[in-house]
Amino acid sequence: MSEPGILAGIGNTSLMALRRIVPGNGARILLKLESENPTGSMKDRMALAMVEAAEADGRLKPGGQVVEYTGGSTGVSLALVCAVKGYPLHIVSSDAFAREKLDHMRILGARLDIVPSESGRMTGKLTRDMIEAARVIAERTGAFWTDQMQNRDQLAAYHRLGEEIWQQTSGRIDGFVQSVGTAASLRGTAEALRRRDDRVSIVAVEPSESAVLSGGPAGAHRIDGVGAGYVVPLWQDEIADRIERVSTDEAKAMALRLAREEGLFAGTSTGANVIAALRLAERLGPSATVVTVMCDTGMKYLSSYAKDKVTA
Repeated sequence: MSEPGILAGIGNTSLMALRRIVPGNGARILLKLESENPTGSMKDRMALAMVEAAEADGRLKPGGQVVEYTGGSTGVSLALVCAVKGYPLHIVSSDAFAREKLDHMRILGARLDIVPSESGRMTGKLTRDMIEAARVIAERTGAFWTDQMQNRDQLAAYHRLGEEIWQQTSGRIDGFVQSVGTAASLRGTAEALRRRDDRVSIVAVEPSESAVLSGGPAGAHRIDGVGAGYVVPLWQDEIADRIERVSTDEAKAMALRLAREEGLFAGTSTGANVIAALRLAERLGPSATVVTVMCDTGMKYLSSYAKDKVTA
């Protein structure tokens, strides 16, 4: 019997209470430490789910290739899965995203095409340009296109995340908060939690500079992996009870607080999550339990923090 490989390490991550960054009314905030996944990101879950579903129904055959557009974390996770399973991977990404993620994909064996951005910022046009480039590559090469913005197979991975949260809290959860990229993690986790208790309050988070889900105009921002600049296909209005807007500056400041006050080194999407979780905890009151997600490790963003001239 063979030993389990690295893919067996995906999921079953810890749930930790914040101790110093807490709301004034004393409500409890728990953080799901998705940085414990093999590549340091929650996207390991969805990458494995998309590839295995395609293997199961024949869309991805032995010797086949995989293509995807990505801001980085999905690409790194796909690169891990494809390396283990032996599939060549072609990634479309951009210089708008953390250099560490691009390097990580290359190290894991992915081939990269880089789409130039507008001054290193995330915009709706950039997202659409990346998607079109991936579509063309898939059409030309016959590769399996995971197409994360459309792919519903990933929802099963986040149903499992929701079940983990339910079990770890023993069903004592009043609210769940998650930032929106493809919307799959918010939607899948919310669906699982609401099957258990439809009273759980669900809060979506988006960049205030590009608050399209809550009716604002599209704009540029620097929160990696979220805020595509348009209403993404997997989004459903009934998913969230509330949408919170968080600015890039707010998200960066909270990410630094998490590192310095809780010892949790994360990216800006996690900072945005915690800000929104604090707001929800204040509304729900001192007896509430709110869960949010540490989406990935801050080690993926070292050059970005250095660029911002973080000081001791």
